[in-house]
Amino acid sequence: MGKLVEGVWHDVWYDTQSSGGKFVREDAGFREWVSDQPDATFQPESGRYHLYVSLACPWAHRTLIMRELKGLTEHIDVTVVSPDMLTKGWEFIEPEPLFGFTQLHQIYTQAKPDYSGRVTVPVLWDKHTNRIVSNESSEILRMFNSAFNGLTGNQDDYYPQALRSEIDKWNEFIYPNINNGVYKTGFATTQDAYEEAFEQLFSALETIEAHLAEHRYLVGQHITEADWRLFTTLIRFDAVYVGHFKCNLKRIADYPHLQGYMKELYQVPGIKSTVNFEHIKRHYYFSHQTINPTQVVPKGPQLDLDSPHGRD
Repeated sequence: MGKLVEGVWHDVWYDTQSSGGKFVREDAGFREWVSDQPDATFQPESGRYHLYVSLACPWAHRTLIMRELKGLTEHIDVTVVSPDMLTKGWEFIEPEPLFGFTQLHQIYTQAKPDYSGRVTVPVLWDKHTNRIVSNESSEILRMFNSAFNGLTGNQDDYYPQALRSEIDKWNEFIYPNINNGVYKTGFATTQDAYEEAFEQLFSALETIEAHLAEHRYLVGQHITEADWRLFTTLIRFDAVYVGHFKCNLKRIADYPHLQGYMKELYQVPGIKSTVNFEHIKRHYYFSHQTINPTQVVPKGPQLDLDSPHGRD
């Protein structure tokens, strides 16, 4: 995992020395919006946008899920990077279709030649202006949720107005403690930083387990954005985070309500096709040489995801 500095690629890992051993994630560098407003620069048009993703990355996975749920698969095409992220960062399995680039950082410098920052997925690219619209997954998620409704006719709403404040509260709890919490645990380089993140992570999982004992979903009577944002971490937890990131107090399989909830979401039509455990395990165990220097990828675990979830 490297970064660009004024448009030049550098193979550098995260600096945890200056943060007391704690992992600190950088903010996204591109934050514009697709909108159906008449004066919007980025209009919702079929075929105009290209999405760059990793099947291993939970942040990119969110956008693939919403693309599937909102009927956008025929309107927004996708390029998937290799699961191996080594000295050149994210690389393409074969040259990507727009420019023939072989590394994702070339997409960033195509948009902004002097870009400085981490090169992350997802990336939403506009073919008309040759610009990156956004590399912030939470905002791409919301664009896909509503901006293209007039094009697709799909009015399903995963961020309904009446529930937004409650959804936002759950997102604000889940992101630092669980979504990013597994990374803060796994990338910690001191015992104190690791234990602090570990305790916050499992305290948050216990909170959600208790909530799901009384509620089918996080908010309201239907699946919302908050559920999908949590799902992409849960589905990777037992396969990767328990072992690779030392998040080993419990597995998701050990929480009866979280396990049933995760399985229900996995079994929603179209979702299973967005989950690729081969890419997930290969990426984490092979790419993070500071954590797993042998690059040996485990064969297990055996996951029970297709059996009845018991939440009907």
